[in-house]
Amino acid sequence: MITPAFELTQDPDFLTIIIRVPYARASEFDVYFEGEDFKFYAKPYFLRQLTLPGRVVEDGREKASYDADKGTFTIRLPKETAGQYFEGLDMLTSLLAPKKSRSAKPLVEEIAASAELSEEEEEEFDWEIEQTPYKESAENTLPLQYRYGFGNLRSGVFFRLQDELSDVIDVRDPDQTPVDGRRRKRLAAEAAKFDPDHYLADFFEDEAIQHVLKYKPWWVDAHKEMMASQGETHQEHDTRTFVVFSETEREQLRKFTNKSYLLDKRSRHHVYLGLIDILLAYCYEIRVNEGDKNVESSWNIRKLSATLCWLESFTSIHDVLVSFGRRVVCYPLHRHFALVIHAVTDTVTILQLGKAAVLKCLLDIHKIFMESEPAYILNDLYITDYCIWIQKTKSKKLAVLSESLQKTTLAKSHIGFELEELEEAAVLVQEEERMLKAAGTVSKQQLPSSESETSDSEESSSTSSSETEGSDSDEPESSTSEDEKINSLQDTLQEERTAPLTDCNGLRQGTNTSMFELSDEKSEVSLQSTCVPGKLIEELEKQMHTAIRLVEQPEELATASCVLQEQEE
Repeated sequence: MITPAFELTQDPDFLTIIIRVPYARASEFDVYFEGEDFKFYAKPYFLRQLTLPGRVVEDGREKASYDADKGTFTIRLPKETAGQYFEGLDMLTSLLAPKKSRSAKPLVEEIAASAELSEEEEEEFDWEIEQTPYKESAENTLPLQYRYGFGNLRSGVFFRLQDELSDVIDVRDPDQTPVDGRRRKRLAAEAAKFDPDHYLADFFEDEAIQHVLKYKPWWVDAHKEMMASQGETHQEHDTRTFVVFSETEREQLRKFTNKSYLLDKRSRHHVYLGLIDILLAYCYEIRVNEGDKNVESSWNIRKLSATLCWLESFTSIHDVLVSFGRRVVCYPLHRHFALVIHAVTDTVTILQLGKAAVLKCLLDIHKIFMESEPAYILNDLYITDYCIWIQKTKSKKLAVLSESLQKTTLAKSHIGFELEELEEAAVLVQEEERMLKAAGTVSKQQLPSSESETSDSEESSSTSSSETEGSDSDEPESSTSEDEKINSLQDTLQEERTAPLTDCNGLRQGTNTSMFELSDEKSEVSLQSTCVPGKLIEELEKQMHTAIRLVEQPEELATASCVLQEQEE
């Protein structure tokens, strides 16, 4: 037989049960209800027994209909007491269990459990575990394995799966490590992991963090709607649904096996405080990823929750907040104290919305862990039991728990990493850097005056250079006059040389040979080659070079030219 999908709604006079039975024979179905019991059969579907949160009556007003397109039966049952509010219609797991087989424990233990539950309802919860003096136990009385998990009801799980589950939890050999030993190791690991540079980087460069702080999860709107409905009548307020479960979540609830838990007072405290720790980690994950899931979601939740990562058992709400704050500034990508405060505020909001909101969050965590290969074991140790247990918890207890959480304060000094001193030192360093930059700006402002002086010197140098250029411009005139003198000398020398060529009579003997700096050999060669044109040209070229050298001494050349003219005459 198949257990069909179903959901329950209500109005002041009727309880409505909607059952989905696709491909069933609508002509063959049976419905049975009496008091708090309800049964339904339509082959191949069988809803064996629902234990309703209130009593219904058969008085002729009951009605059933079938929608062939949707494949759903809709059954309306009149309430025995008109106007009564049936609490917990969304807690499908608790509704499915038969009333007489809620636990596999013996009946006498179930009666004791009910007595404890009634005692829990009557007493006031202060959320602080009583301190007891330490008593040293003999070695033979020490337990072989220490307990952990939901309500500290499990042991021996990691002893068999230590190698496979080393990536899920941080504590090594939890079966042989007491609670105090786990706490000491956790604090030491957090102190070693804390990175001041990472924390200060997120403290000063917080654009991304300020962005995620503005994100509003689904419970913010649900809480506003709940607060807005405070002015309505009690009956209207009770019929309003602020938290809606999806079909996937309802399917999860139907798959859970209902059971009850025998918890003493100390264990109940551990369970409530562990619930706060898990919800804090979940609220952080939802906020930093803005409601989206990724491959790091499972890691974030279990790493930020000491309950899941170190199998921690807390003794007060303040201890829970300190542990969560330490882990936020040590492990995730965004390490900012403002994220801790917002996670606390979100957790308070969820608790104020009641167990339906808490259950919705736990179902989401259960789904995240189911999709993560190494983290599924945490569902068996904690999350599944929390999903079943929260359905039976009184909303009054959660309201008191949220109130206590809201009154608990957490400061940076409580975390223990000297965050305030670290921030003050960083601010001082930043101020010094600003002063240095300001000093550099002032020195830059003084630079233009020196640059003006440099420009003045450049102008003077340019003026001198222009004068130099002016003097250079005068040089071509002098060089022109010198060229004219050279030409006159060349004419004179040419006339001097043409005379021996025509006459060929001992001209060299009368010339001033020292003036021309000619050796006797050259003069002999010139005399011997007067009739040879090629040698004559070479001789003329040499004499021309000699004349050019003589230009440097124009006065002497002028005297020499006069002497030559006299000799010619």
